[in-house]
Amino acid sequence: MIYGANGYTGKLVTEAALARGHAPILAGRHPQRVANMARRLKLPARIFDLRDAELAKRYVEGVGAVIHCAGPFSRTAAPMLTACVAGKAHYLDITGEIDVFEMVHARSAEAERAGICAVPGVGFDVVPSDCLAALLKAKLPDATHLTLAFDPRGAALSVGTAKTALEQLPGGNRVRAGGVIVSEPPGTRTRELPFATAPAKGMSIPWGDVSTAFHSTGIPNVAVYAPTTALQLRLVRLMAYARWLLALAPVQKLLGAQIERRVKGPGPAARGRATVQLWGEARNAKGETAQLWMRTPEGYGLTADAAVRAAERLMAGGVPPGFHTPSRAFGAGFAGELPGVLVADDPAAITRDKPLSLG
Repeated sequence: MIYGANGYTGKLVTEAALARGHAPILAGRHPQRVANMARRLKLPARIFDLRDAELAKRYVEGVGAVIHCAGPFSRTAAPMLTACVAGKAHYLDITGEIDVFEMVHARSAEAERAGICAVPGVGFDVVPSDCLAALLKAKLPDATHLTLAFDPRGAALSVGTAKTALEQLPGGNRVRAGGVIVSEPPGTRTRELPFATAPAKGMSIPWGDVSTAFHSTGIPNVAVYAPTTALQLRLVRLMAYARWLLALAPVQKLLGAQIERRVKGPGPAARGRATVQLWGEARNAKGETAQLWMRTPEGYGLTADAAVRAAERLMAGGVPPGFHTPSRAFGAGFAGELPGVLVADDPAAITRDKPLSLG
């Protein structure tokens, strides 16, 4: 089942499922949109709102796995996980929200008792970076610090991604320090990021790996960075004084409505042009380091492909029940198995258009 199938990413996940020979159940809370999509694609449809717990449970029963695509997941992940536990269906989602990862982790015992797997973040958030973290842990087993960074080239946001980012703005930045997730003012941490194409100044952001990388590797100190400009950094630091305003429900509602009117998500041509570079570094107490570079297709296409392949893996069996990060469920090499993903310990190799393996 693909829940939120009528959304921007849900449609891409549906296309990926069809391309791989599946006939998924399309589901969501919008009767006309979901029904029209299902009718056009000649697929079954189930219409239900996650706020109706009994109906959600009934419609999830008999389903092997649910790919949950309807965010913001801060509001929808918990009720969908509850339905999956009750209906004994594997739970997958495409969140990148730290609190959602932590919530699913905290409910691992429920999933175990139900005999299901709960694997959040099976899209761009966080498959590539989570696998990068696991590969770095293998290269430097005694690492105490992990730095991850990504640089989306030519990428644009969908409505769902933009709304999630808006919701997270009042929380500022978050990192993991000494095994604990801590908050800090936005723009507090900056550093040079040695991406393969060109170095970039980076700013720490509250990315999902602050949660998942710790669960995947046990490395107690984790920070995630994205490129920034001097102007963007100044604006982010100024925004810290207005976080209280951004947290107000009327302000969130107003800005959310603007996003719905103005954001459409990247089209096929834009997605075809875009790529993402990632870099990661593990460091131990002696100051020794290990680095890896990765290049992937743009995030939405990768999300669709990774989510469907992850559901296939769970339904094939072999993954123990309970909470898992993507690298824990499917192995550190999972991202490298996806089409168009290149991984190397030589940054120059990332610019070559051929499959790579670790040196």
